[in-house]
Amino acid sequence: MPRPPLAERLTAQALSGEPLRSPEAVAERLLAVQGQDPRGARLAVRARTAGVSAADVDRALSEERSLLITWLNRGTLHLVRSEDYPWLQALTTPPLRTSAARRLRQEGVGEKDVERAVRIVEKALADEGPQTRAQLRKRLERQKVPTAGQALIHILFLVAVRGIAVRGPMVGKEHAYVLVSDWLDPQKPVDRERALAELARRYLVGHGPADDRDLARWAGLPLRDARAGLGAIAGELEERPDGLVELKGRAEPEPLPPPRLLGAFDPLLLGWTSREEVVGPHKLLVTNNGIFRPFALVEGRAVARWGLSGGKVTIEHLDEVKKKDAAALEADAQRVLEFLGF
Repeated sequence: MPRPPLAERLTAQALSGEPLRSPEAVAERLLAVQGQDPRGARLAVRARTAGVSAADVDRALSEERSLLITWLNRGTLHLVRSEDYPWLQALTTPPLRTSAARRLRQEGVGEKDVERAVRIVEKALADEGPQTRAQLRKRLERQKVPTAGQALIHILFLVAVRGIAVRGPMVGKEHAYVLVSDWLDPQKPVDRERALAELARRYLVGHGPADDRDLARWAGLPLRDARAGLGAIAGELEERPDGLVELKGRAEPEPLPPPRLLGAFDPLLLGWTSREEVVGPHKLLVTNNGIFRPFALVEGRAVARWGLSGGKVTIEHLDEVKKKDAAALEADAQRVLEFLGF
């Protein structure tokens, strides 16, 4: 009987074992961290590191330019290393461009206005440097481009998936957009076959063991692409009795992690076709509209949900938790506040 993959996956996710030491190390391990919830992305870093603060994430985004956030896998914002951006962007965004134009038409932005909007945003970033969403909205509205409803976000989405701009530095508490050509080193052509192989390899580093369907779902690519990537590194893989694959020479899994609070959209719930092993009966941790709530992990399983308001963490237990584990979660709540700078 093959053992369940939970312990191996927690180790791959850097939730078990020796903590990582920088935000960049987390992005390297996981390849892409869900980033549409700014606090959630930072808390994903916190849960996998020691000696790191949310300010270190902001510094990596703003000063070191080693991290950025943009729309990649599944058309969702992700935090990635700047050096991984070119090939991830080339692999994952082509299918998104058509859907972006379609959504803009649904929002009342005609084809001519779409192209004009892209030019306006590009010129604003070229002329003014980093611009927040509010600043870009004003620029577009002055030029009579519709921005109501979801129009603005889909304009920015299209600019991003075309490889023109990314979310780079923090401007105050806002995440600003910048031109790729201004912010990053010159982008080299990407060989698709090599990129698919790198995708498969790097995915398994942070998510193995897994299978082709897990990879396809996580990356938002067709199953044939996931299989092509895994096939390209077949000599580096071991197949388990349960049909999952992992990289050869992987160390034995670490013991299950101590009780810990994980943020909204934590990668532990997003890396595979099923999250049953972690969530169990607590399916409302993921809502019908795709919101992944912050939750508490004990012995590798979700046992509570939590929230932060007024500088205070409140924990709502969903299972009976041992006193020592409940105390450990309360102590971790204090570390969350310290990490965020409260």
